This record gives sequence, C-alpha cells and structure tokens, in this order.
Amino acid sequence: MAVCSVCGKKKMSGNNVSHANNRTKRVFMPNLQKIKIETAHGARKQSVCTRCLRSGKVKKIV
Repeated sequence: MAVCSVCGKKKMSGNNVSHANNRTKRVFMPNLQKIKIETAHGARKQSVCTRCLRSGKVKKIV
C-alpha cells in the first residue's frame, strides 16, 4: 500500500481542471522508496517518502 512508514503520508485526491474549467478526479501519489532502514527491531525494508529521507528522520542502511 502507498503509505510512508515514518510519517504516514498517503495518496491524496484532487481535481484535474481543464482550460474550460471542467473538473475530473485525480490522485496525487507520494514519492515512496523501498529502502532498508534501522528500526527498533533491527534492519527492515520499508516504504519511506523522500521527504523523510532528505530530512534525516530515518537512518538508511547501506
């Protein structure tokens, strides 16, 4: 499922708006990366958004 395991960011919905102001539904997906991170239970492979990676909220295992 498309959810960040750190911050809980998930898909959001909105509208496509055409030049004629017609509105149709669309989905904004978070930019998730499957990486190995350090957790309390050891190393786990989880989905983390790039904002959490960039801000240093998780420790990436190389």
